[in-house]
Amino acid sequence: MKYDVIIIGAGVVGCAVARELSRYPLKIGVLEKEEDVCCGTSKANSGIVHAGFDAESGTLKAKLNVEGNRMMEELSKELDFPFYRNGSLVLCFHKEDEPKLKKLLQRGQANGVEGLELLGKEELQKHEPMVSDEAVAALYAPTGGIVCPFGMTIALAENAYQNGVEFFFDQTVTKIEKTGQNDGMGRYRITAGGESFAADYVINAAGVYADVFHNMVSEEKIHITPRRGAYCLLDKSRPGLVGHTVFQLPGAYGKGVLVTPTVHGNLMVGPTALDVEDKEGNNTTGAELKELIQKAKRSVPGLPMNQVITSFAGLRAHEDGGEFIIGEVSDAKGFLDCAGIESPGLTSAPAIGKMVAGLVADQLQLVEREDFVPERKGILNPAGMEEQDRIRLIQEQPAYGTIVCRCEMITEGEIIDAINRPLGAKSLDGVKRRTRAGMGRCQSGFCSPRVMEILSRERKIPMEDVTKSGGTSRIIQGRNKDRL
Repeated sequence: MKYDVIIIGAGVVGCAVARELSRYPLKIGVLEKEEDVCCGTSKANSGIVHAGFDAESGTLKAKLNVEGNRMMEELSKELDFPFYRNGSLVLCFHKEDEPKLKKLLQRGQANGVEGLELLGKEELQKHEPMVSDEAVAALYAPTGGIVCPFGMTIALAENAYQNGVEFFFDQTVTKIEKTGQNDGMGRYRITAGGESFAADYVINAAGVYADVFHNMVSEEKIHITPRRGAYCLLDKSRPGLVGHTVFQLPGAYGKGVLVTPTVHGNLMVGPTALDVEDKEGNNTTGAELKELIQKAKRSVPGLPMNQVITSFAGLRAHEDGGEFIIGEVSDAKGFLDCAGIESPGLTSAPAIGKMVAGLVADQLQLVEREDFVPERKGILNPAGMEEQDRIRLIQEQPAYGTIVCRCEMITEGEIIDAINRPLGAKSLDGVKRRTRAGMGRCQSGFCSPRVMEILSRERKIPMEDVTKSGGTSRIIQGRNKDRL
């Protein structure tokens, strides 16, 4: 199959690039090794929209962080995903560390971050009464925000799909070859999932695997270390404990452990930072979670850690140079890297997408399509409707009156929509990412059998073929009566 552009990776960066490239008259394909979008680094992070004061001035990280932050509000309206500017605070616990706080302020101002302010202890307590009495000062960034990583990535992917981008799932890339040709047959041959794809341009947005694919085509090698970060998610029973995203002064391994509300009303703490060798090593350990809790309680001593409903870990793609690597590889024309995209990668993704699409469009001297559709509508949430409108909806579509997930109050109608919409859910995790069915207090203990029944019915597959997350993750291994 021949494409103008092949994108490797359907995380937030790959989907942002796909969406921006779909503005142009190009044939675009996205290859993803998992069964859905947002299954790698993008699915397991803190959902923070960083203001942009942390990255060193003059770096791509700094530039794209601030640009992405400024793009986020309009993008969330266009693509209908939740985003809130709740502001962020960086806590300083010792008077002798206040110069470091001032350095962050100066760096943020140099980066173009608006509204930054240093707060004394009294002002800090007014902003966040529950933060530790040990905190003597803080940096306040009103432009900081929070977003749902799933919602944002899925929205970008669905809009790209609406505009003609083709997605190929369960397609693990095993080989990339230069053809040495520029004759319309494709400068690159890509083998993925036993199939062959040809493309003139390849966008490498493969997260922790980006170095593997870069090194297949270039003599100038790069190296990415998976940096594991563990998180804890708390129940919604203590909403409003903190309203801002609360950081501590950053250290050598990043921005440290934070405490933040989520757009869905939970509290989240994390991440830790541990370099690992396994690019799939997203397990949690008791030692990491203990460290996480201790550090989080330093910021907010009253955290109700007995209300943790789940813990998880994600992998950040840390490149040895500590900087985003974005652009065409010097000895591989048409091969563009989006490598080393660690924090603030989620915030930067819209700007990365715009930058990479611009590089391709400039080389090909492309003009934007007149029929590009910039809007996408998310899954209807009956709980957010006026009562009369909700009653009318249920009368017309009774499935919206049947609650399947009691913890999150998700209806059968929402689940049906999640399955049947563009790039619809194919597994329990796919439904969870789109609707939050299974993300509540019982962690799918109650609703999963009913969600499986709906998946089986809507996808017209046997219950035995319904999976948790694709592949071999079947939940039902057989029927008892068949074994008698």
